[in-house]
Amino acid sequence: MLVDDEEGVRRFLGLSFEELGYEVKTAANGREALDLFEEFRPDIVFTDIKMPVMDGIQLLKSIKMQSPDTEVIMITGHGDLDLAIESLKFDASDFITKPINNGVLEVSLERARARFNMKLQLREHTENLEKLVEEKTRRIIELERQNAASQVVEGLSSALSNAAQEVETGSGLFNELPCLVSIHNRYLEIVAHNTLFEERLGNQVGNNSFDIYSDRDSPGNACPVQKTFDTGKGQRSKENFLGKDGEEIPVTVYTAPLPNNDGDIELVLDISVDMTELKRLKDELLTTQYKYQRVFNDAPCYITVQNSDLSIAEANHLFKRDFGQSVGRHCFDSYKHRSEPCSDCLVRKTFADGKTRQRETVVTTLSGEQKNMLVQSAPIYDAAGEIVQAMEMSTDITEIRRLQDHLTSLGIMLGSMSHGVKGMLTSLDGGIYRLESGLIRNDEVRVKDATRVLKSMIGRVKKMVLDILYYAKSRELETEVLDASDFLKETADIAEAKSLAAGVEFVCNVPDGLGELKLDSAAMSAALVNFLENGVDACEGRNVDGGGRLEFFAVRNGDNLIISVADNGMGMDQETREKIFTLFFSSKGKRGTGIGLFISNQTIEQHGGSIEVDSSPDKGSKFIVTLPLKTEG
Repeated sequence: MLVDDEEGVRRFLGLSFEELGYEVKTAANGREALDLFEEFRPDIVFTDIKMPVMDGIQLLKSIKMQSPDTEVIMITGHGDLDLAIESLKFDASDFITKPINNGVLEVSLERARARFNMKLQLREHTENLEKLVEEKTRRIIELERQNAASQVVEGLSSALSNAAQEVETGSGLFNELPCLVSIHNRYLEIVAHNTLFEERLGNQVGNNSFDIYSDRDSPGNACPVQKTFDTGKGQRSKENFLGKDGEEIPVTVYTAPLPNNDGDIELVLDISVDMTELKRLKDELLTTQYKYQRVFNDAPCYITVQNSDLSIAEANHLFKRDFGQSVGRHCFDSYKHRSEPCSDCLVRKTFADGKTRQRETVVTTLSGEQKNMLVQSAPIYDAAGEIVQAMEMSTDITEIRRLQDHLTSLGIMLGSMSHGVKGMLTSLDGGIYRLESGLIRNDEVRVKDATRVLKSMIGRVKKMVLDILYYAKSRELETEVLDASDFLKETADIAEAKSLAAGVEFVCNVPDGLGELKLDSAAMSAALVNFLENGVDACEGRNVDGGGRLEFFAVRNGDNLIISVADNGMGMDQETREKIFTLFFSSKGKRGTGIGLFISNQTIEQHGGSIEVDSSPDKGSKFIVTLPLKTEG
């Protein structure tokens, strides 16, 4: 379904989708789309964000409430960046910017279709497994009931004194029972048996009691009948009879002594239940369980089975490898490093309404590797139809996200910087005008001011172009050898103005003689300023003892330069610390795009450096950057 208030867009994209083999219906606004959605039920919805009557965000929320599995892709203009990023929080699959490139459109469609098919396959496998387990469980319960009914025979010794006569005459209770019934004398001879016994084992009257067993070949190898005579007590055991065609028949044997008038054991009653079908079902169930256990353990994704308190009952091999032995621990502790459940926990929602859920998130393995995951949850029912556990399956989509980043980040950067570009172009026009008028009037002061403005604007344009090129294609660093102390002091001067304007104390301790650095000064300065400005934002407006404080220190350690940026601001929990260098992740809400720290991290790694982060909630943050110094030669 295609939703856009522009008829030309609907007609153009509609033709494109039909050429790709999709059935397409269109709507001019969100309200019309909801009415169409009820009868059409599309797998994928493309919708513009800004529309009359009902906008795309409202339409996205309404569709996800009715059909969480439907994939929704947002269409946005360059000025709608905030709304586009916000749509991802409401489970939009993707967003593409106008004008729409056919290549990007096909990639987005293919990814949405793959996600939709994955959901269908998971639901189908889950339903088939539940049906199979329910069927096997019902059959086993039926046979166990039949088995349990036979156990009452053990307490009926005193009431069975006439059993031999009934068996011999072929009438009465024992010929009606679906069991193998036989009577044995004290000489361990079979004196009578019922009709079913003869059908299965042949006529055994007069033969030894132990002859009917497959593994008893003499009185020295005591059978249940012999043990009953020896102990005077009934016996219960699992045995194998020999059928009349030589086949083994698994049975559960129950024996009971039959005393004479003097109280001496004269006969033994043997009632045996044929367990052939039960054994076959148990073997089949074990085979099925082994098969699904292998699928569970060998699946190329993370799978956990969780209880209602979110503790992990089972985990597959891949999960244990990357997150350790987590059985018994809570899921949010094992792989989200949280002390309490996530606010949007899928498993909790599944326990509440029995519906499958899915969302995307970022997790960190034991080795510190960050992965983008597509997480899906599904209920697990017991025989009574109650939800007893929930399964959570997480698929690694890191490579898919990397591909998406390359395809969309240039558009995002251009959209977010469009207003800045206009402002800088205006400033350039003004600077050129002042330069020209200064030259005409031979006004040196005016010429110097105009030159300073032009230098500043050209530097900002250069930085912006480099950021755009960073996403558009790989580029080499434009390095130069600089004095480390001078470079860091100039960087500190840039951040100090913002710090003082925000009422945050700025402390700079950059000694002379730190050595030389070989770096791209524009890129590295932007990276360090990013850390400093974030420190100001973390302190601004917080009521802390002594007020906000931002520290910028540097020290030489052998062949390395250690740079420290520390603040006493709001701090971060472990989950936030692990995600801050992820593209598009931001803890600032709509005030942040989630791009700055990602670029800073990439810049420092390109220079052969590294970053360490030390932070706790309400205790501030410290970023420690290590850069290699230029050595002689």
